[in-house]
Amino acid sequence: QVQLVESGGGLVRAGGSLRLSCAASGRPFRNDAMGWFRQAPGKEREFVASIAWSSGFTDYTDSVKGRFTISRDNAKNTVYLQMNSLKPEDTAAYYCATSRNLGARSRPSYDYWGQGTQVTVSS
Repeated sequence: QVQLVESGGGLVRAGGSLRLSCAASGRPFRNDAMGWFRQAPGKEREFVASIAWSSGFTDYTDSVKGRFTISRDNAKNTVYLQMNSLKPEDTAAYYCATSRNLGARSRPSYDYWGQGTQVTVSS
């Protein structure tokens, strides 16, 4: 049974930093990509970043490039999202998800999801 457990969310002032973690278990992930999505109140869930477990290839949505960094620790089956220079518009629930489609950005391409962790950025 695949499980994804996010942690690391919280309240931070604009300009601050947070690091989210996503611990994955339940199957080998070496052929997968892990993605981070976010959903603000009243908005659609949107792609933030992804990383291929095997190659480490990364992809980011334009609004977070240069501020967010996705990384993984294969030995711990954990993916991280380092978020710097946070802005109030980054406020959302953040979800990790896994996909067999490397480089995917669409929600239907991801088959397992975590429960989410809330990030709130005050101005």
